[in-house]
Amino acid sequence: MRKEKNFVLNMILPTLLLISLVIFVPAIRSLLMAFQDYNMYFLTKKFIGFKNFCDAFKDPLFLLAIKNTFIWVFVSLIVQFSLGFSLALLLRKPFKGRSIYTGLVFYPWAVSGFVIGLQYRWMFHGSAGVINDLLLRAGLISERIAFLSDPKYALYSAIIANIWYGVPFFAIMLLAALQSVPQELYEAAKIDGANSFRRFISVTIPYVKPVIVNTTLIRFIWIFNFPDIIFSMTNGGPAGSSHILSTLLISKVYNEYNYGIASAIGVTIMAILVLYSYFYLKFSRSEGGF
Repeated sequence: MRKEKNFVLNMILPTLLLISLVIFVPAIRSLLMAFQDYNMYFLTKKFIGFKNFCDAFKDPLFLLAIKNTFIWVFVSLIVQFSLGFSLALLLRKPFKGRSIYTGLVFYPWAVSGFVIGLQYRWMFHGSAGVINDLLLRAGLISERIAFLSDPKYALYSAIIANIWYGVPFFAIMLLAALQSVPQELYEAAKIDGANSFRRFISVTIPYVKPVIVNTTLIRFIWIFNFPDIIFSMTNGGPAGSSHILSTLLISKVYNEYNYGIASAIGVTIMAILVLYSYFYLKFSRSEGGF
């Protein structure tokens, strides 16, 4: 038995070392840098305690990025989930051409987020974009709108691109969950006199609840850490009005070479996600378990 345990340990050890090397070592290094004046422009590197966090929370751009992050995450997540669930319900029953339609629906998920950002950057272009052209032809606007250079529209333009990108994820996952619901449950509910809405609430939702909880949690974390679309559409502009925390972090590294502040922002992101995941799972389990 002991020989067998040693064999298993020897097989697992290289994987654990590799995971530690690529995940835990950079995470610990970033945590230490958050408490240092680590600036590659001035070549400084010294311990300064919580000064990076204090400076970050005094910066209006950082506070705006926090507000934008929650708008970016919650609007994207709610609309993506609603549209994805609706598509999954429509695709559950077989119909002519379903495989072709399913392939078209899932297409955005196969494309890079950065490429999607470039596509939407052209579509929302103020003078040559197809969105302005369509709105003008439909008579909905009288003059072209500078979607990406106007602070009122820049973030929401990126959110529209992100919604289009994320809907297939929910459609794929929820469609798989819906197809696993036993038909016997629906037939039994129908015999008991339950109508379509009642069967949806009493049979479908409880059965796919674990998938809903896990996919919304995973998607929340992904959207929170997803700078690709904003970076390629607006680069956080104009004047930082469309920055979220992850794009602001990149800006601190590549524009200001301030690794200390960037690490403080990274630690803040990690803290928010850990707290959110803990309370989300705790609340979900208290609502009936899964």
